[in-house]
Amino acid sequence: MKNLLSTLLLTLTVVGAAQAYPGQNIDHRQNNQQRRIYQGVRSGQLTPREARHLERREAKLNYQEARARQNGLTWQERQRLERKENHLSRDIYRQKHDRQNWR
Repeated sequence: MKNLLSTLLLTLTVVGAAQAYPGQNIDHRQNNQQRRIYQGVRSGQLTPREARHLERREAKLNYQEARARQNGLTWQERQRLERKENHLSRDIYRQKHDRQNWR
């Protein structure tokens, strides 16, 4: 559990530092979703397994964004990333409100 929290904090730091370049909406949203996952872990709304799953999906999305930015982020790529963020956001909400409590 302690390792999971430190990973979440590190990810928050990296995402927060990424806000210096264009595409701040995507970065801001990723930062917000990281906070929501972290808050869910702290409050016990997310089990460690749920948090790991959501973190992996967020990491995969971050990787896909970084790859897309290497050649310049197109409008279509931005839309695809936003759709994936929408799905992840919805899943974070569902996991936090599924009445599975860790504590």
